[in-house]
Amino acid sequence: MPLSATRLKHRFTVEYPINASPKILYPYLASASGLSHWFCQDVRIDAGRYNFIWDNQPHYAEMASHRTNRSVRFVFLDENKRHAPDANYLDFLVDESQLTQEVYLRIVDYSEETDTVELQEMWDSLIQKLREQVGG
Repeated sequence: MPLSATRLKHRFTVEYPINASPKILYPYLASASGLSHWFCQDVRIDAGRYNFIWDNQPHYAEMASHRTNRSVRFVFLDENKRHAPDANYLDFLVDESQLTQEVYLRIVDYSEETDTVELQEMWDSLIQKLREQVGG
């Protein structure tokens, strides 16, 4: 039985106000070049798969769904670059308040990581980098 099948998954959700339009923000969430500016060391696209590089280690994912300027979901693949049952995924959802015109980025991080304090700190740091990139 693979190790991931024995671990419990945790769904962590957090939302941040971003001072940028969805049109400016979306490429930073959905393109390899945009993601590499704030999310990880590098992002490459290999055979249609996203290769997220953290600590010089590859982590392959597929863009499972996207709505331009609205949302994107990355589903992570196993070590053999195949789909796994109950796979880790990451959702970026952009929402704009019709009343206030404020833009929010909601992140859903579904993985084995269960330390919510650590996840909160990690995402706070990443979003700070993203805000520096988009000017917001």
